[in-house]
Amino acid sequence: MMTRKNISLLTLLLVVYIVEKSYGYKVIYAVNCGGEEHTDSAGIKYSQDNLKVGTASDFGKSLSSIGRVNQADEIIYQTERYHTSTFGYEIPLAGDGDYVLILKFSEVYFNSPNSKVFDVVLNADHKIISDLDIFANVGKGVAHDEYIHFSVSRNRLYYKEEESEIRGGKVRVEFLKNYRDNPKINGIVLIKGSDINNIPKLPPLLENPEPVEESAPPIIEEEKPVMSKPRKTSGPRSESPYDSMDDQLMISIFVGIVLFIPLLFCLCRL
Repeated sequence: MMTRKNISLLTLLLVVYIVEKSYGYKVIYAVNCGGEEHTDSAGIKYSQDNLKVGTASDFGKSLSSIGRVNQADEIIYQTERYHTSTFGYEIPLAGDGDYVLILKFSEVYFNSPNSKVFDVVLNADHKIISDLDIFANVGKGVAHDEYIHFSVSRNRLYYKEEESEIRGGKVRVEFLKNYRDNPKINGIVLIKGSDINNIPKLPPLLENPEPVEESAPPIIEEEKPVMSKPRKTSGPRSESPYDSMDDQLMISIFVGIVLFIPLLFCLCRL
């Protein structure tokens, strides 16, 4: 009787078989650095990271999303392993042939370039990445993959014009400590195949669009409410009321007084 576990295993093996036959490559090794196991949208199964060196972190989950990947695969770039010193992973090989080492990165902490910069070395002899600055390449919260092509023949590793000895059927990838913060890695995949051009790759990075200059909104003057002038609690003294009387009335009064005085004098003589 088939159990759920057996069915899941058969399904996974079928996916791996289809990928290998359809695309001409085989996944030799994959690890979700700093995180749990995960099968991505391309059918690659990442194992749980059990490395004892460094610190496993899922700080990237604090970001709302990771650019360049679908939502189901964001977890690969949200978890990471970093260390305050140089550290690395031992990766098994599968005999002679052509290989592609995919190193997956995403800057989830810093907000500017030159904050985290480090080198990556393969098999102790080959500097495969120099002065990697993730933020300078893609910004914050965006997936960035490095594709390292090399070949193996008779226990020798060939990278560009260089070669080195392979010991124990494994190669080591190391992330070197730099004076600009700590080295880190989000995910590692090693692929072997006859047609390595068909390996799954991130979509092209979209160029930042020119910022749209928004026109300033028209300034609307607020209508000031009409308010009665407040009464003053104190002020200048009032002027004489006579100052406001009509000039003609003043003349009449003055003439009357002038005529009344002689009349009064005559009456007093009688």
